[in-house]
This record gives sequence, structure tokens and C-alpha cells, in this order.
Amino acid sequence: MAAYSDRPDPDTLLRRVIEDEVKAQRGHLKIFFGASAGVGKTFAMLMSAKAALAQGTPLIVGLVETHGRADTETMTAGLPRLALKQVPYKGKVLTEFDIDAALAFGAEHENALVLLDELAHSNAPGSRHPKRWQDVEELLAAGIDVWTTMNVQHLESLNDIVSGITGIQVWETVPDRLFDQAHEVVVVDLPPDELLERLKAGKVYLPEQAERAAGSFFRKGNLLALRELALRRTADRVDGEVLAYRRVASVQAVWPNREALLACIGPGDGGEKIIRSCARLAGQLGVQWHAVHVETPSQLRQARSVQQATFKVLQLAEQLGGTIATLSAPDAASALVRYAREHNLSRLVMGRHERRLPWRKALADQVAVVADDLDVLQVSLPRGSRGAASSVPLDLAPSSAVWPGYAAAGVACIAAALLATPLVSVLELSNIVMIFLLVVVGVGLRFGRGPAVLA
Repeated sequence: MAAYSDRPDPDTLLRRVIEDEVKAQRGHLKIFFGASAGVGKTFAMLMSAKAALAQGTPLIVGLVETHGRADTETMTAGLPRLALKQVPYKGKVLTEFDIDAALAFGAEHENALVLLDELAHSNAPGSRHPKRWQDVEELLAAGIDVWTTMNVQHLESLNDIVSGITGIQVWETVPDRLFDQAHEVVVVDLPPDELLERLKAGKVYLPEQAERAAGSFFRKGNLLALRELALRRTADRVDGEVLAYRRVASVQAVWPNREALLACIGPGDGGEKIIRSCARLAGQLGVQWHAVHVETPSQLRQARSVQQATFKVLQLAEQLGGTIATLSAPDAASALVRYAREHNLSRLVMGRHERRLPWRKALADQVAVVADDLDVLQVSLPRGSRGAASSVPLDLAPSSAVWPGYAAAGVACIAAALLATPLVSVLELSNIVMIFLLVVVGVGLRFGRGPAVLA
């Protein structure tokens, strides 16, 4: 549960300062990311490396996997290369990336850059680290910049999805955190038809390997699905970068760069319909969505059954793929608007409720007053849920905390009457009326409109 206020959280600011200091000491990771082998990731990395070398960047090629591609091997010409390490294994000698030599190069050159192909590669037994991405982490921790390549099927979170699409289990994976923490991700994209033409021309694998690949992994349907996965995963990463920038720069306005929905859940019976409607709409639009419940002081005193019903609605939202949150705030509308702006959510989805009291604004109207840049979609609720006492939206439910104001209004009226009675023979009636009006104004300023009306 999070309490909302307009003042920056000191703990959050301190954490950002510490994170910035840690990042400043680490090297920068740049990933050339693609849907599959053959799209040109290694070629693009080497071409960028030549441009960086021409600009004076101290770099060295730690390891490049050419897979017999002549054009890729040609691109390495003119780039300084690190000698590979000899690793004996079962009577054979395998060649692997020499991490110690790379660390020594980084120690000798300021702002050193190491090129290390195929991030998901498994190192030969006997190497310092079992995985190449662990070599990369050590280089980054030493302050050395690293450029590398990676296919979407090697992301840990997408491993089961890829195997379900292609029917092929990918055993070499990379943790998503490394992808998300990368300083830069460059998408290298190629349409499936062009990739298949490259495969036939022998520009991806050697002829025998190409023939096997064309009959299994490199089918057009697989390539289309993998291409979509790569683009979507990159878009999710960009969304995270946008949110991080908005928080650091304290951007208040919502940027409609990508549709996103926020379902606003009150303590009423219509919560499930709001959630299901929002989930269907998000599915139709292909967008992310959140579900939020705001606990106001009045709701903390509600029956336990009502609180449990709200919790079940949030569980339903999580099961349907939404991101859930429970906020604690004195004003529901302001809390919802702030959450929407922090997460860049452009549309709010909430139930349409009948007004129980004519002078109380509906939650949708309150949101419109606080933030006229947000769209509000209202879901019609069954009449039974509208009339229920528990269905009053968020902070509009009658609160026991308000009744002391009405009691104070009654006491003030009695006190004014007792004060005015002996003054009837002394003051004119218009002056006595002013005493009562003064009481009404005072009650209104202190306790609000309802008690003032009673007074």
C-alpha cells in the first residue's frame, strides 16, 4: 500500500542518487538485438565498431562468430582482435574468449570497448564462467564498455513461448535483467522473405546447415512470430525507459505515445464488470492495463466482507493480466490522477454511478476537474449494484468522520440561539440574523458544505 503526496519521497531520491553513482562506475552495455540468426546483428556491430574506431575509441574484438560467412569475416579486417584462449577439454583444445586479456586491455585504455559476439553462448568447461553473459557482467563491473549480439529466443522470459512457436527447445538463455539494464539496444530487423533468400544464398549458414534450418526453425511462420516478439520486447523496454525518464524529470502531463488503461475499482459490487470490461478493451487494443483501488480514511472503517470483495476483484484483475495496486490517500481522484501520470496511463475506466446526494460530484467529474488531459471511460453498472450502499465510488461513500461536523453545526445553532435570545430587546432583528449567518459561515469554513446547509 502506498501513501500519495505531492512531495518527493526522500528515500526514493536517495536511492536514485546511489543508483546513478553505481551506473557511473560500470561500463555501458550495447546489445544488437534481432529476431533470429542471419538478420545482420554481427555485421551491424562490426560496422558500428569501425565508425567508433575511426573516431578514436580504444576497442578490441574479443570474439566474433562468423559461422563461415565471408562478408562477416571481411568486416573484421582492420579491427584489432584479441587472441583467443586455448581451453583443453577431453583430449581436444577448444578456443574461447580470453577474459583476463580483455580486462588487461580495459586497465590500459580509458573508455575501453570490447566486442563480444553471441551473448547467450555457453563457455567451454573449465572456463572462469559457464556463460558468456557472465563474462560480460565482469567486464561491465570493471568499467569496460561491451558491445554484443543476441536473438530474441535467448531471453529467459520468452524461452517457453519460443519453444511453443518453433517446436525447438532453446537451452542457452540470458536473464532479462541484463537486457533491461543495457545502456542501449539496437534492433536489427529483416523481413522474413529477405531472410529466407539470404538463407538460400548461403549467407546465414553453410549449405548443409542451411538446408536443415530451412526445414525446421527457419519457416516463414516462425520468423514472423519471432520478429513480432523481438519488436514487442524492445517496445516494452522503451516504455520502461520513458517511465524512468518521466519520474526523474518529474513530468506531470500524460504522453499519449502508447495507449494504456487504468481500471478504477471502488468498494462496490460492480468491480468485476469494470475489470472484465477493461481487460476486454485492453485485449482489443493490444495495450497494457492497470487496476487500482484507493483506500480513503472512510473505507478503512468498512465491513471486512466489503474489503475482502475488493481484494477478490484485484485478484481477478491480476489473473486477467493487469498490473494491480492499492493506494492509501485522503482523496481518491487526486490519487488516481497521480498514479495515471506516474505510469503514463492515458485512459481511466470506472463505473457509472447515480448521485446519492445532488451536491456531491461523481468520481469521473472530480477526475475531470483535477486532470482535463485524461480520458475517462464509464462502464454501465447493474441497477442493483448502483443502489447498494457499498457501491458508492471510492471517496464518495458516507463517512462516519463527517457526522461530528453535523453535530457541531447543531451545537453552534443552539449556542447562537441562546446568545441571541437576551439580545432581542437590545438589537434589531437584522443584526440578530447576522449572528446566525456568521455561525453558518463559520460552520461551512470549518466542516464543509453539508454541515453548513444543516446550520
